[in-house]
Amino acid sequence: MRATKDNTIVLIPSYNEEREIGKIVRDIVKMGLNALVVDDGSSDNTQKEALDNGALVIRNRQNSGKGYSLREGFKYVFEKMKYEWLLMMDGDGQHHTEDIPVLMAATADSDVDIVSGNRMQFTKNMPLARYLTNRFTSWVLTKMCKQDMPDSQCGFRLIRLEALKKIDLTSDKYDIESEMLIEAARFDLKIRSVPIRTIYGEEASKIHPIKDTINFFKLIFKYIFGKNVL
Repeated sequence: MRATKDNTIVLIPSYNEEREIGKIVRDIVKMGLNALVVDDGSSDNTQKEALDNGALVIRNRQNSGKGYSLREGFKYVFEKMKYEWLLMMDGDGQHHTEDIPVLMAATADSDVDIVSGNRMQFTKNMPLARYLTNRFTSWVLTKMCKQDMPDSQCGFRLIRLEALKKIDLTSDKYDIESEMLIEAARFDLKIRSVPIRTIYGEEASKIHPIKDTINFFKLIFKYIFGKNVL
């Protein structure tokens, strides 16, 4: 069944996002969707803003990383909710809520398991370091997974929950986006990319180019030389 507002939950990992999270949740609720925010040990009013605007919130005791927060959210949905699709988006305002229907419409193809946003058609305002890093990692994963991955680092994704249950995710950090695609390819899940827009404002990125690039290579080496070879 295709994704609809009745069978889809929106999962938003957030860390110190009091400026944006309220508006994001409010827009999602206006669309008739439910939002689950994972507050990753924020020291600001992220939890209050999310709750006040209609989200269900679970909170990590301490800041543990985006990957950890997503996995906690997945576990909560599996154990306590009944949905068919899960949409992941960031809590910093970089993703347009108006693009949610674009991802959902792509599930009309009954064979699709994951719909991933593709920002690489709208890169005018993308920071150069992020652009170059994304191009490289996307090239690596395209070759490795034998599926086209034009924007492997995009966190704006819609995934069928039955497909999500099949894959084994272990990352606590930003490399969970790459890990998800590799795992999906291992199980021959069908991944489709659709163009989306991304807002780049004055906010400081939580991505650490050197540290997160090292984590990416650790992940790749694990799958190439470890037990989880494609």
